[in-house]
Amino acid sequence: MRFSKAVVKYRVPILIAAVLLMIPSVLGMAATRINYDMLDYLPADIDTVRGQNELLEDFGKGAFSLVIVEDMPAKDVAALCDAIEQVDHVETVLWYSTIADVSVPMELLPEELYREFNTDHSTMLAVFFDSATSADVTMDAIRAIRAAAGKQCFVSGMSALVTDLKDLCEAEEPIYVGLAVLFATLAMLILLDGWLVPFVFLASIGMMILLNLGTNYFLGEISYITKALSAVLQLAVTMDYSIFLWHSYNEQRRRLDDPNAAMAAAIRETLVSVVGSSVTTVAGFAALCFMTFTLGRDLGIVMAKGVIFGVIGCVTVLPSLILVFDKPLQKTKHRPLIPDARRFAKGTVKRFPIFLLIFALLIAPALYGYHETNSEVYYDMGQCLPEDMEYVIANTKLSEEFNIASTHMLLVDASLPARDVRAMAREMEQVGGVKYVLGMESVLGPRVPEEFVPDSVREILESEHWKLLLINSEYRVASDDVNGQLEQLNAILKRYDPSGMLIGEAPCMKDMIETTDRDFQIVNAVSILAIFIIIALVEKSVSLPFILISVIELAIFINLGLPHYLGQSLPFIAPICISTIQLGATVDYAILMTTRYKAERRRGISKRESVTTALAASIPSILVSGLGLFAATFGVAVYSDIDIISSMCMLMARGALVSMCLVIFFLPALLMLCDGLIRRTSFDMKNERDGSKIAAVQSQLVEG
Repeated sequence: MRFSKAVVKYRVPILIAAVLLMIPSVLGMAATRINYDMLDYLPADIDTVRGQNELLEDFGKGAFSLVIVEDMPAKDVAALCDAIEQVDHVETVLWYSTIADVSVPMELLPEELYREFNTDHSTMLAVFFDSATSADVTMDAIRAIRAAAGKQCFVSGMSALVTDLKDLCEAEEPIYVGLAVLFATLAMLILLDGWLVPFVFLASIGMMILLNLGTNYFLGEISYITKALSAVLQLAVTMDYSIFLWHSYNEQRRRLDDPNAAMAAAIRETLVSVVGSSVTTVAGFAALCFMTFTLGRDLGIVMAKGVIFGVIGCVTVLPSLILVFDKPLQKTKHRPLIPDARRFAKGTVKRFPIFLLIFALLIAPALYGYHETNSEVYYDMGQCLPEDMEYVIANTKLSEEFNIASTHMLLVDASLPARDVRAMAREMEQVGGVKYVLGMESVLGPRVPEEFVPDSVREILESEHWKLLLINSEYRVASDDVNGQLEQLNAILKRYDPSGMLIGEAPCMKDMIETTDRDFQIVNAVSILAIFIIIALVEKSVSLPFILISVIELAIFINLGLPHYLGQSLPFIAPICISTIQLGATVDYAILMTTRYKAERRRGISKRESVTTALAASIPSILVSGLGLFAATFGVAVYSDIDIISSMCMLMARGALVSMCLVIFFLPALLMLCDGLIRRTSFDMKNERDGSKIAAVQSQLVEG
């Protein structure tokens, strides 16, 4: 009570403080580094990550790219190599001029090496950087190489992917927020009872979004997925809280003449309902923190923080704004456009056996589609980009001209004898899909004496502790073929050198597949368990958590099963995140209806009438919430050229609609079916039978 009165009393200082906080928030948001490399989120203790670190520490090499140059004379290519080597953070350029003076004919080099680096129209350069794959300086170096080489040059590799992804994200992200705001505003204008209300909501939510993004500074960096989705998701998820307060304030205004007293009562009432509602959403996001692939933790922390800020803004900044703009808000009110749902609710409850049958029939195809979709996800981040991006074009050229789809790197002990290294390389070249193994031994060849090899070349491929070999593969990153190839290569490597490490984009992707497969099971289990416990505590029932979660889980199965039936493949992170986000964000619809149903039953109202009243009363709130989430995410889904952003937003938009429909049509049917079980297993319905008896007696007295 004291809190709500304090908010009303100090509304102007609260608004001044909120506006002033926007200054450090904007500065913090600008200073937060954005990470565009998905491989950075792998556990630090696996071989591929350790190998990447060894490569950087021992060789001074981090990122690696293959550069294709078309229709350029050898002398010009040599000049280009020199120009590329002058680019900041380029450690080495490996081409035949690195091995011998450009006046030495290429034909003196080993035949295999010549074929590996040259075709009729193209030549290939291997470029090593002294910085990490997704470091800002590496991305600057990629841009500088492209600028130096012109249209005849195509740069592949993870760093090129990250560079293109960053450029595209930075161009699109302001439009994401603009679309989310536009469509959310349109939804609120249609569904709410005032023309000015949506803009007051957006002002309050916008401040909390900036506060959330600004405090990400203390995390050091966030992923590009988190940056792209957090503002949109926070707007969509926390919009409900503003609607709760507005409805409560209007109810109190009808009872109380003083706006200040009405707002104090509304804050008190809203705080209880909003905190209860937000707990499930926070739990859904918090479950992502249990992923060993730490992108989940990144998104989970930022979004859980965003929901908490949303609650704080709803009971501090928004009440202050409403009171300051109370007169224009009251003058611009209009009749709600959502019709009375009583008749619809009666018809739905009357036909509940039909909906029970449909519910049962949907389970099998939804589960099948869900499991098939999960098995059809893709891990190659290159598939997220449009086909006209420079990285995609370079990869296509690399595949068509040189039949190379991926490049692996081997680190073997420097003390391993040269004959063993040659034997290992020959054995690896027999593995399906391996084009060539390039190491010091293959560089030398039988016709180039060892003393002819410059120290600069030796430093590229050998260090005090390790020998470096490059393996070019015909198989695409993250494909079943390349994963099988990597298993065979690893088996050969460990026979010759148990301490050796196989690293590169494809090995990292293989680890990512194995890591996220485990994460998916863990996150699902944690989110369901956490929300089960919350529902059990909120509803004081053993049976209701099973009923409510079954409805939302079916909605998730349908939402994630549809891509299989529509012939779509999702990025691997989408099903993991969406299953928890959809559960946490939409289970509130079911809790809202169930709470009203229980209240009616405790009053002694019949089962059918209680379910009908609960459905009719809940439909407006469910529609506003579900359509608000749909509106905030659908525009981004349609617009974005980055498939991982587009897919996740489309799944959230569709998930909101599916959950909304299943709660409206199937939850009433399950409440009708399980009414007796619910009464026996709900601790706060002990007096319900007494209430029923009293209602029956009262009815008899009236009739008498």
